[in-house]
Amino acid sequence: MGKKYYQEDIECAPREEISKWQSEGLVRSVRNAYENSEYYRGKMEERGVKPSDVKGVEDIHKLPFVSKEDLREAYPYGLLCRPLSECVRIQSTSGTTGRRVIAFYTQHDIDAWEECCARAIVAAGGTRDDVVQVSYGYGLFTGGAGLNGGSHKLGSLTLPMSSGSTERQIQFMQDLGTTILCCTPSYAAYLGETVSEKGLKGTIKLKAGIFGAEAWSEEMRRDIEEKLGIKAYDIYGLTELEGPGVGYECEEQRGMHICEDQFIAEIIDPNTGETMPDGEKGELVFTSLNKEAFPMIRYRTRDICVLSHEKCSCGRTHVRMAKPMGRSDDMLIIKGVNVFPSQIETVLINNGYSPNYQLVVDRVNNADTLDINVEMNQEMFSDTLSEISARERALVGALKGFLGIYARVHLVSPKSIERSEGKAKRVIDKRKLY
Repeated sequence: MGKKYYQEDIECAPREEISKWQSEGLVRSVRNAYENSEYYRGKMEERGVKPSDVKGVEDIHKLPFVSKEDLREAYPYGLLCRPLSECVRIQSTSGTTGRRVIAFYTQHDIDAWEECCARAIVAAGGTRDDVVQVSYGYGLFTGGAGLNGGSHKLGSLTLPMSSGSTERQIQFMQDLGTTILCCTPSYAAYLGETVSEKGLKGTIKLKAGIFGAEAWSEEMRRDIEEKLGIKAYDIYGLTELEGPGVGYECEEQRGMHICEDQFIAEIIDPNTGETMPDGEKGELVFTSLNKEAFPMIRYRTRDICVLSHEKCSCGRTHVRMAKPMGRSDDMLIIKGVNVFPSQIETVLINNGYSPNYQLVVDRVNNADTLDINVEMNQEMFSDTLSEISARERALVGALKGFLGIYARVHLVSPKSIERSEGKAKRVIDKRKLY
């Protein structure tokens, strides 16, 4: 039986000590940004704030927000706070529009990041005796690098598989007895689907999975758990902050513990920027406390969620964030109604469909339209045309009851929607082309 915590003195610290760390870290981080980044200094001066005005966490509201637009405007070196001679790595977002976001790391930054990922693996039941298969993409994407480093910190045997080559992934699971799988939830679903179809569930030894980098529903979690015979854990992170490991689930799975020795988390009203009280839904904002090369001050993630300081029975004292309910910038507004893809996924899985779907939003005669392509399983596909039409009508009704808007449903043949080995492409919004 392994340890319950990776760094118990940090993960279970009293709230008073956490607050002390955060105040000291905030003062240090603000000074680092102001003194070493002309871009940060300009934003603070525009707000009328100097480092001397920030004496602790209680002053964080004085500071300006930073957004992805700022990162693109300051690309590539505008937010860098250490000379390149002290930087040992960059990572980059997987975004394809506009300038990419590049994050810089000193060795200190990488060590802290990998410790956060090691905590996540231990929280999922990992020990040095486990075999950890890292099937996130490597390269510029942070997923592979972060969990790879966390597994090394813990001392587990690490399989740096990267994504893709599904047959090889399953072969290594069988041959080397993989016990923990790390990848995106959509790829985990694909692996589960393949394992189930080939009848291989009894040949693998997986006990847990650590899945992140994209939104996924509780229904999708249960589907993955059933197909792979595991307990599936959520992990949260952003390249802008460090990568995966900013927050992670414990065995209670009642939210992800945020590494509060490394970050301050806030919830704000996405429209006004005002701080929201504990338990209220809003936009998640992070401030890094110890990053040297690329500090983030009040970074607006655009993720919509809730924070809770309620005591967790696992013993960890760090604040928990709920699974993000969507992103304020990914939210679809269709006929005046706010729609998140995760809501549609919930309806599909609850009605017996797989999480393989695609949303096509368009505008016809000045009115929004929503078409949903949904894969059938093999049994459904063998039904008659009339039965398939009846299934489509039933799903239209279920979606309208849940979302409050009408969507056209198209049931398509099995495996006709392109599978994802990285982040799933769920939405095609043709309105952006006009």
